[in-house]
Amino acid sequence: MKTRRDTLLRRALLLALGVFLVTNASAQPSQQASQASPPATSPTPAVPPSGEPVLEPKAIEILKTSSSRLAAARSMSFTAVASYENPSRPGPPLVYTTRSDVTLQRPDKLRVITPGDGPASEFYYDGKTVRAFMPAENLVAVADAPPTIDGMLEAAYHYAATYFPFTDVIVANPYKDIADALELAFYIGQSRAVGGTTTDMVAYATHGVFVQIWIGAEDKLPRRARAVYRNDPLRLRHQVDFSSWQLGVAVPAGAFTSARAVKAKPIPFAHPDPAPMPASGTPSKDK
Repeated sequence: MKTRRDTLLRRALLLALGVFLVTNASAQPSQQASQASPPATSPTPAVPPSGEPVLEPKAIEILKTSSSRLAAARSMSFTAVASYENPSRPGPPLVYTTRSDVTLQRPDKLRVITPGDGPASEFYYDGKTVRAFMPAENLVAVADAPPTIDGMLEAAYHYAATYFPFTDVIVANPYKDIADALELAFYIGQSRAVGGTTTDMVAYATHGVFVQIWIGAEDKLPRRARAVYRNDPLRLRHQVDFSSWQLGVAVPAGAFTSARAVKAKPIPFAHPDPAPMPASGTPSKDK
């Protein structure tokens, strides 16, 4: 028999994954412009002079080049620090932060270790099964999964509202996932204040989200992405900072499983909403 404690633990497990739990199917993201220091080079205007949506070739080329670099890596690891705002009782939003150490091997392996803030969690996908493990509570949610990372991410969202804020850099083709609904893309300029290197700043809008992204001018790897849902009346901001990039690394055998997780007390994945979210509620992959 299910107990209230079991229900709370399952929900805690979901929250501890370091994901955005989307509970409003109509909310969509749009990203706010950065308040960074002035760019290192003279930028093009942050807003097109005509006020009309544009797709600037330079911005598109930067996005495509970064996507190609990520897609070509058969394995990679990086650290993602995600910060997102939540309303507070007094009114102004509070900022919550999670750190995730990510390792993947294409096409069907993913590991996400999230030491905090909040309860520590571990997520393992070995091409057949996903395990979401809470080491402190010794609980693990287990489910069968499709044979690709992209398929697994979609399935995990539908059965447990599991969404990683760095999904856009680990899918098979990052640019393809935004291109079908790309409404706006323009080049802002360069910055030397983010990621310890010179970055190109690009803004784009797709799937109801406005995104500003900082991409390494030399290595073409993302260093920061910032987004705000267009239909969010509070304009809450979501940000991910990327560091410790390693592409084409040799991944140790057994990296995508855990003996402790396998032996932990199993509990089912649970959706945080009372009723399953319809397919149209799937978040865009650009947050």
